[in-house]
Amino acid sequence: MEGLTTVYYRQALHRWFGGVDRYYTPFLTPTQDHRFTKRELREVLPQHNLGLDTVPQLLTRSAADFLWAANELAAMGYGEVNLNLGCPSGTVVAKGKGSGFLGFPQELDRFLEDIFSHACCAISIKTRVGLLSPEEFPALLTIFRKYPLAQLIVHPRVQKDLYKNTPRLECFAAALLDSPFPVCYNGDLYTPEDIAALRAAFPLAERLMLGRGLAGDPALARRAKGGPPASREELEGFVTQIYESYAAAFGSRRNAMLRMKEVWFYLIHLFEGGDRLSRAIKKARDPLAYEEAVGAVFRELPLSPVLLPDW
Repeated sequence: MEGLTTVYYRQALHRWFGGVDRYYTPFLTPTQDHRFTKRELREVLPQHNLGLDTVPQLLTRSAADFLWAANELAAMGYGEVNLNLGCPSGTVVAKGKGSGFLGFPQELDRFLEDIFSHACCAISIKTRVGLLSPEEFPALLTIFRKYPLAQLIVHPRVQKDLYKNTPRLECFAAALLDSPFPVCYNGDLYTPEDIAALRAAFPLAERLMLGRGLAGDPALARRAKGGPPASREELEGFVTQIYESYAAAFGSRRNAMLRMKEVWFYLIHLFEGGDRLSRAIKKARDPLAYEEAVGAVFRELPLSPVLLPDW
């Protein structure tokens, strides 16, 4: 989740809640320059990911650029990279990247043949089930099964769904059936009950990816394994660590505040009656106003027993 699950977010989540077996970076976008940006290096430098099982994710439709980045990451010690075929953003799709690449199956097949023939590390894929229609998925699945994927992560929506409509579980079932590689489910898992229901429906689904659900409840992975929900003290430590990490990295508490607004967009749903203070956080124009609003959240609002996301 670009802009949210940065290295500082991952570090804090791992420290305060745990429960996550593997982390995926926000996507890196290799270009013809064959040089990682400062932001991208911050995400993948091994010293920033100590103790975290981390897989870098790449977004590109150029095999040469993918291979350059994969080889650089392998040299850093990463054993796997992930190809993003799932991002539904209009600006990404307009360039034929992310889920936009699914609209060019022949080109995608040639791309995969090239990268699997030359990469020096394992490759996994995160995909949607089509660009416009789930009827595209059987042909895409045939292409994927030609290659030795480390894992196929399926978000069973098409690009035009964005994050609306119901995940198309029949497509996930098709991906699981006689799969030659591990298949992971992603999409609309917000509570331990959601996770239990998915596992009951698909007992062969041993791998689950959490996105917005984990952003809304950072203890979700721990709870799914039988652990306790997030406490007020843990949540306060979690957001404080992220905020201070951003402030140190950017040399600016104001820039850190701007990043934290997205964290709170999801997190505020863990608190009852958070609308007023959510607006105060969103409208804060300086760090002091932000810090006062966050302090009020932890002083005044009870934790909600049920996560009710409206995103």
